[in-house]
Amino acid sequence: MSSLTDPLTTDAFDVVVIGAGAGGLAAAVRAAHGGASVLVLEAADVCGGATAWSGGWLWAPRSMLAKAEGVDESIDDVKEYLRAALGDDYDEPRVDAFLRAAPEMIEFFHTRTAMRFVPGSRIKDIYGDLPHAGTGNRSAGARPINARRLSRSVRRLLRGQLYETSFLGMGIMAGDDLGGFLAAARGDLKGLWHCTWRVGLHLVDLVLHRRGMQLVNGNALIGRLLQAAEDAGVHVLVSSPAQRLLTDDGGRVTGVVARTPEGPRTFTAAAGVVLAAGGFPHDVVRRSTRFPRTPTGAEHWTLAPVTADGSGITLGESVGGVLRQGASAGAWCPVSLVPYRSGRVGVFPHIMDRAKPGSIGVVSTGRRFVNEANGYFDYVSAMFEAAPEGEPVQAWQIGDARFVRRFPLGMAKPRPVPLFPYRRSGYLVRARTLRELALRCGIDPDGLVDTVARFNDDARRGLDAEFARGATPFNRYGGDPKYRPNPSLAPLEKPPYYAVRVRPGSFGTFAGLATDARSRVVDAAGRPIAGLYAVGADQANVMGGHYPAGGVNIGPALTFGFAAGRELAQTISEGHS
Repeated sequence: MSSLTDPLTTDAFDVVVIGAGAGGLAAAVRAAHGGASVLVLEAADVCGGATAWSGGWLWAPRSMLAKAEGVDESIDDVKEYLRAALGDDYDEPRVDAFLRAAPEMIEFFHTRTAMRFVPGSRIKDIYGDLPHAGTGNRSAGARPINARRLSRSVRRLLRGQLYETSFLGMGIMAGDDLGGFLAAARGDLKGLWHCTWRVGLHLVDLVLHRRGMQLVNGNALIGRLLQAAEDAGVHVLVSSPAQRLLTDDGGRVTGVVARTPEGPRTFTAAAGVVLAAGGFPHDVVRRSTRFPRTPTGAEHWTLAPVTADGSGITLGESVGGVLRQGASAGAWCPVSLVPYRSGRVGVFPHIMDRAKPGSIGVVSTGRRFVNEANGYFDYVSAMFEAAPEGEPVQAWQIGDARFVRRFPLGMAKPRPVPLFPYRRSGYLVRARTLRELALRCGIDPDGLVDTVARFNDDARRGLDAEFARGATPFNRYGGDPKYRPNPSLAPLEKPPYYAVRVRPGSFGTFAGLATDARSRVVDAAGRPIAGLYAVGADQANVMGGHYPAGGVNIGPALTFGFAAGRELAQTISEGHS
């Protein structure tokens, strides 16, 4: 079997893919399986993009995994939910193309490649009060894999686990794996055993291999995709950003000029080029014009790698493509900044802590501003609206002593992990009273004391009169099933109290190049640009700038990448017609 990194013997390929994230690799693998010769150009020195650092879950309704679990929905039911969630941004042709191709994508990768999925049996759609909201089995994740089962070249090219979302560099998968760690914080014996063998094996891997070998989440997804790419004969060039698209006299895209470690090289693409370079979350200029309350572009912290700088979109625009934006330009996520003794500042995504009982989010007035247990996208959208004008957009996630010993509060881990490193760095603020905590954080003390008093009264009754937290299956799933009467609500009443400053961040961008239902980049008049496709975050997201369910970044990326790769392979088989 050839390696992904074997020296190239030709500069002529059927398909050239720009970007080695989920969408780009899906296009590459599917095209190669159809008989196309494929080159992937990656600007970074490793592969995986933002997907490798993500939770790795993808929204892909009506799959074979769902049917195996006894869930056989109609496409019309899923469309009804999306129509309600997306409103005027519902794009019928593209939504239909996505929903029809998603089950085919799952079946292809699961049965014909190194990719293996597990069903999201208990993962709910976010807006459970809308018609036909899913209550499970619309999502899938990559099955965990030990890196020893991957080739050396795949291990060498795979982007490592994001430290902030790990425990000592070890990824933890949502579901039973995470549940085991949280159970250990309660002193549960099964949970303690789970943590012991997981951490013990990780420490052995660090000694023997200098990295964690138990791949989960986005790391497992990209590792499996890279192995599938190698098995299919795909070539990958890292540290090779694309600089220019080539076109013929008729305007058809015919190739790419890239800056490689050996110098500039020109690669032809007989069938076409796929843009999958990760959107523009690190493009400060575009952020300043597209993101709300980000006047200089610097008032935002993204979880995407620095190579997601808008270069793919710029390439598309250079041949007539246009940037399309729906309700939101970014796939928002609340983040906190983690200072390290080395001087580095990490970015931590607040995914899990917000829904757990015993914590609330407030802005500088001391008032709550959102149902904290809803999606991370909603938290930031509400923060943009609620932060007082003239102040930075920020909030504080607050918990009491009982909360921080049972659940994470941002980067701070529950027992038995000590809290003093986070307090020493200033990341975690601690105070004996709520009023003292407010003064230390710059929050209005009267506002915070009043907010917590009213919240506590509601929480004891299991109701949230202000934001209905815990009223939907999604809210309750994110809470603690052992807590009654509402898994997402508990009073904050046991001092000392703790707070973490939360800021606006993102997993990436929703705005991207306008495409048709076949992922072909279109010009301002809606005409396809021959030979040019866009997938992943370089493509305007099919959800129109909304976040109706977890995984609406990766699900469409894989699906439209798969569909584009299939079409490009068919183009080759039909003689480049």
